[in-house]
Amino acid sequence: MDHTEILALFDRQMRREAAPDGPGTRVERTASAVCQSGGDGWNGVLWSDLDEASADAGIAAQIAYFAGRPFEWKLYAHDTPYDLGERLASAGFRAEPPETLMAAPTAVVVERTERTRLPDGVRLVPVTDAAGVARMAEVHDEVFGPGSSSFREPLARQLAEEPDTLSAVLAVADGTPVCAARAEFPPGKEFASLWGGGTLPEWRGRGVYRAVVAQRARIAARRGYRFLQVDASEDSRPILERLGFAALTTTTPYLYDRDA
Repeated sequence: MDHTEILALFDRQMRREAAPDGPGTRVERTASAVCQSGGDGWNGVLWSDLDEASADAGIAAQIAYFAGRPFEWKLYAHDTPYDLGERLASAGFRAEPPETLMAAPTAVVVERTERTRLPDGVRLVPVTDAAGVARMAEVHDEVFGPGSSSFREPLARQLAEEPDTLSAVLAVADGTPVCAARAEFPPGKEFASLWGGGTLPEWRGRGVYRAVVAQRARIAARRGYRFLQVDASEDSRPILERLGFAALTTTTPYLYDRDA
């Protein structure tokens, strides 16, 4: 896999040519930025093309565009100018911990996970309605901390109105969810995106995370997606590398909330 080529493809398809990722959302494009807003889901800047002369004005334009609403500027390490993160911080944005953008050919992940087995007593349960999303939210809040399940309402709406664009799953042991994950399938793109995968501490190291990756990879393969993409934490990165994923760059969320 040519990392430079795949990163360029990701930038084009998933950032510059991004489509709305849920009901009620819209994507706005200008010569220097692509942003998403509206609906109940994620609001923020997906891509920017700025230089030292235009960066401060471009940042101010996005703050004005969101008109006081909290939003995220998703900054990638190769974005320009080189000091864009510092400029965002000076403008009032707060940096969250960075993650690693990883990608893999779907067929490779399917091959490497074909013998994956769940621990005894654990089964995978598809999430198809708001009740299932609520159980996912409980897992995320326990694994990642309170407030980590902000996806709850938009995901339930997406399942109801655009079910073909995602697949969500719970790993359940004796009736208790121990891991929650989802995959997004943007129409017309070559990348399926894997999100979540949060596993309760007592169930880590037992193959549960690997199993939910395997399940989502098989679905992506059946739907014709060439690549899988993950914004990986330091905990999940080693597992993903063993499954065929490679690091392309890092991404840092910069959050803007005037009232924060």
